[in-house]
Amino acid sequence: MTYLVEGMVCGHCAASVTEVLVGLEGVRDVNVDVQGSRVAVRSERELEEGVVRQVLDDIGYELAGRV
Repeated sequence: MTYLVEGMVCGHCAASVTEVLVGLEGVRDVNVDVQGSRVAVRSERELEEGVVRQVLDDIGYELAGRV
């Protein structure tokens, strides 16, 4: 799954987003493209969008949708 995430501007942002998403059950890998505002997530099953939105919101980023 690939998500559009607003508010990422640096490597620290990428690390923060990666950390919270890797912490979700079933997530195996996260790849963040700060310049493209994209976050690719590989997981055992499809993640609930509301959960992804909430964990990103909790750290100051906004889920803008899926690609």
